[in-house]
Amino acid sequence: MIPVTKPFLPKVEEYDKYLASIWERQWLTNNGPLVNEFELKLKEYLDVKHLLYVSNGTIALQIAIKALELSGEIITTPFSFVATTSSIVWEGCKPVFVDIDPETFNIDPGKIESAITASTSAILATHVYGNPCNIDAIQEIADKYNLKVIYDAAHCFGTKYKGKSVFEYGDISTTSFHATKLFHSIEGGAVFTQCPELLKKMSFIRNFGHNGPSDFKELGLNGKNSEFHAAMGLCNLNYVDRILQKRKQLSFYYWKKLEKLKASYPKLNADLDYNYSYFPVLFDTQELMLKCIAALEADKIYCRRYFYPALSHLPYLPDQMLPVCEDISERILCLPLYHSLTFADLDFITRIILRVQNYEDTSVPNVPIALQQELETILKSKNN
Repeated sequence: MIPVTKPFLPKVEEYDKYLASIWERQWLTNNGPLVNEFELKLKEYLDVKHLLYVSNGTIALQIAIKALELSGEIITTPFSFVATTSSIVWEGCKPVFVDIDPETFNIDPGKIESAITASTSAILATHVYGNPCNIDAIQEIADKYNLKVIYDAAHCFGTKYKGKSVFEYGDISTTSFHATKLFHSIEGGAVFTQCPELLKKMSFIRNFGHNGPSDFKELGLNGKNSEFHAAMGLCNLNYVDRILQKRKQLSFYYWKKLEKLKASYPKLNADLDYNYSYFPVLFDTQELMLKCIAALEADKIYCRRYFYPALSHLPYLPDQMLPVCEDISERILCLPLYHSLTFADLDFITRIILRVQNYEDTSVPNVPIALQQELETILKSKNN
């Protein structure tokens, strides 16, 4: 079986050394020494001014919204993981969706201004697949209308924009260290800001608002992370450069093998040092994509329609049609990409995809029922 992703794990002996130290201290959580060491080493590796290690990427977004005291409407993207939108709703704000750029798949800055109202307090944009948004254009709009900017940079570990970490942009940037990410601490995330006062405020929020044992400074939540998770992060930090290099090699191999595929790829930002966090393929047709999914799954190769469906169709929000996002979300597919994937695996995957494209018969054996129904609907409308 080839899954869409697989977590990198260090040598168990390396993790065991940290476990032994945890057992010896019996300090398991609540801002322990490994959490502090992890934060310091992350700042050094990423070359960032300020960060806080938190329990996950969703909590990071919630802390960011709370720390900036946002209310009313927040302009955001419909093409992201659900946490981007659910965090806005959870914090009592209203997400206002703006369609995406057809080339980068990031929020389209050219459509942001028309969505701004007297109730707008911020822009929350996602750097999709680790590819930075048009940061300069977004900041220019935010400055013009006195809006805050949060970046959901969950995919961005190792990505640089204009020579520095993409986490350094916006009022607050957030990221995820979930096990599915190229760098992980099993569960985890972080918030970044260049403002010391914001950092201090978020540190209170992360720990119930505590300002000492019997004093509370802010309304807070439990956003802390444990020594066990920090230990995994410390182990994996030693390997991250080779992880990034391997993903780059695999991505270039994919592009070479699929050069004849009827598909395209996101346009990367010109000022980018990319981390190759995913391998998204935008098929020319949904029909071809569905056939490829079926053929791959028949050989136990599992991809992901990431992101599908669009967030503008969430059941707890008014349904909204955004044509560019709708089109891309119906044709996008992320192929397997992880550190232990081999070039032989990529040969196998790409051979199946190209065989489907070159196969004239429209039927695909062993198609899962849900896919078969969707494919039949497409073929029927095509024939009509």
